[in-house]
This record gives sequence, structure tokens and C-alpha cells, in this order.
Amino acid sequence: MKTTLVALALLALTACEAQPEGEPVARARIDGKAQDAAPSSEPSPTETLASQVESACRSIIFEDTPLTHCLAVPGRNTIGMALASDGKRFRSLKDFAAVNDGETIAFAMNAGIFDSDGTPVGYFVENAERLQTLDTGTGSGNFYMKPNGVFYGSDGKWMVRETDWFLANVTERPQFGTQSGPMLVVDGKIHPQIVHDGPSRKVRNAVGVDDEGRAHFVISNAPISFGKLARFYRNELEVKNALFLDDTVSLLWNPSTGRLDTGAPIGPIVVVSKKASE
Repeated sequence: MKTTLVALALLALTACEAQPEGEPVARARIDGKAQDAAPSSEPSPTETLASQVESACRSIIFEDTPLTHCLAVPGRNTIGMALASDGKRFRSLKDFAAVNDGETIAFAMNAGIFDSDGTPVGYFVENAERLQTLDTGTGSGNFYMKPNGVFYGSDGKWMVRETDWFLANVTERPQFGTQSGPMLVVDGKIHPQIVHDGPSRKVRNAVGVDDEGRAHFVISNAPISFGKLARFYRNELEVKNALFLDDTVSLLWNPSTGRLDTGAPIGPIVVVSKKASE
């Protein structure tokens, strides 16, 4: 890894447009791994992990762009999807937070592309119930920038895979799933249509799963290109498969810091919860 991640002070943001202060990716790794030759003044891996207990999210800077990186770990988190409560669609994270306990939720984020009434575009599974089928068709827009993909999982085993792979290999319905597009990174390579740092710059969010099975959620705190976001996943997080979730409506709720983003109406939500202590 050319550079390592730095853990900074907890966020206290009220909207995704806010740009928290940070430092270049340079010192302590956010995943808690030891550096190859860490100076004695740097926190130990145990100290770094301990600092993550209160918040799963940290503010960092990658190539001059502020990002928030949130880590879900199978041993201490569960992941699910949310679309509605008592038949009423959540159209904002504020709506979702109003009926959910912030003590048990590590963070929540918009989970994919949707139509005008909040219905997910493509495959969507909540609590093992398939609400939308897999979309293998063609069309315009980010969703149809092939290959697109699916983020899904069951029993603490989480994956991001391109849609064709998912169709050919997944035979049992997962506990949760959301389809979006494009894939940012496919088998360790950046999506063939994504250029190094293209002109399209928006607040964006994405998800990827590393070789240890941890899910890395990233939301930019300033406009970012597809290329830069993809490089962050491939080069910094060393994630081999990462999926773009959305832009413009990219939002985060982090109860431990009080961050509750507001903005345009959203659709599906991915919810990362804290596992109960045994």
C-alpha cells in the first residue's frame, strides 16, 4: 500500500456538503493494522481499534478531497436494508432516525439508485424478502454503466459482485441486497469506462468488501470524480470489488457524532447496527 489511512477526530457534521478538517492519508491505519515501520509516537493497533469503538466512521483526506470512511466488521456489526416503516417510505435519514434507536445503530447511508417515489432500481432484498428483481437490462444513466453490481450478504458474510456474476452464482436469497451501478472496482481493476479523474464531480458514496470480509462505506464531503473514488478503494483500502451507490442524494447518519445529513429525498437505506454484547 503506497500510503496508509489516518484516523482523525470524530465528525460533527449536519449536512453532507460540510467539509471536515483532516490531514492527508499518512499515519495510522483506519482498519487498525500495524504499519510496517511505525514510529514509537504513533498509536498501537490496539489503541487505534479502541478509538473506533465509539464511532465506526472517520474523516480523512484523499488527494485533497475530504471523505468519510465508515467500517463495518462482521464480529461487531450486522448489515440490513430499510425502505419503509408501517407501509410508509423513508424519504430521508431524518425519517429513518425518528423511528430507530441511535444507541444500536452504528451508521446508516443511502443504499442505491431509485425512481421518483423511492422505489429501488434493480435488485433489492430486505429481511430476506425480495422487493425488487435483478435488472440485467440496458439503459442510460449510472445504473446501466456496465458492469453494474450487487452488494449483498447473510449471516455476517458480505460481498460485492458484478451483476452477471451474481446471476450465475447466487442461488439462495441473501438476507439483504441492493443493486446499483457502476462497479467502481472489479476483481482489482478499475471499471473500464472510468477515467483517472473525469469532469463529473459530485458528492458520492459507495461500498466495497475487503479480503477479510469487512465492508467499507465511503461518502465524499466534497464533489469527487468516479476515478478518484475508485482509486481510493483500490489503492488505499485494497478492496477488489467496490460498488457506486449514488450521488447528489448521498447522505450519512452517524448517531455517535450527531451527524444527520439532510438533502433531496432518498430511497433505500443500508443500516449498519452494533451487535449486542454477549
